Amino acid sequence: MPLAYSIIVPAYNEAAELPSTLSSIRAAMEAVSYEGECIVVDNNSTDSTSTVAIAHGADLVVQEPINQIARARNAGVTKASGRSLIFIDADTRIQPQLLADALHRLEQTPCVGGGSVIQFESEVGVIGRIGIGAWEHISKFARIAAGSFIFCRREAFEAVGGYDESLYASEEVRFSRLIKKWGKSNGLGFVILDNAPALTSARKLNWYSGPQILGWIALMILMPVAVRSRKLCSFWYERPKEV
Repeated sequence: MPLAYSIIVPAYNEAAELPSTLSSIRAAMEAVSYEGECIVVDNNSTDSTSTVAIAHGADLVVQEPINQIARARNAGVTKASGRSLIFIDADTRIQPQLLADALHRLEQTPCVGGGSVIQFESEVGVIGRIGIGAWEHISKFARIAAGSFIFCRREAFEAVGGYDESLYASEEVRFSRLIKKWGKSNGLGFVILDNAPALTSARKLNWYSGPQILGWIALMILMPVAVRSRKLCSFWYERPKEV
């Protein structure tokens, strides 16, 4: 008999972040009545990501040798047993209420899936506050889930073919649109939860300057084809050497 849900955490060199993330996930899992599992996908890490994942509560670690988040998310699903799928980034902490709300929607209402509003877990500067505020408005208005926290029915995931592996960024935007469209055709809604925001790391705001971040965002908007280039999406895949 399948589990009620599977949580999938893509992780590339996330040994430092996983303890906090997995601690929040295990606490949330213990607070709900549904039976689930937590899968970490080691996306070709060069640190102790896999060891740390097992030590801090992952039920399974899956290896994905090609460093691409869409592939990592999809690889996790191939080993998942849940009828519902929940994707959480390795630097994102969830509250028990968020997991409970997502599972309630999937199990007891006509809902295909959705996401959550996002907050930084620490104080940030002006650019960070403007950015996260703007994204919340866009997410709610267009009903697009942030990659930090996405949930859906497994049959919907399979019907749309999972995450698009030709994309190195914005894969969650395309996935949200496809899931929402499939859900609409099957009488199911797509929601953005806002009662218990997912808390995500503000580390990129410390790694890169404001102009650098704004430049990458502008590139994605003005040149959509850029999301198909790993080099042009380096913001998501590379870190400053001193980090």
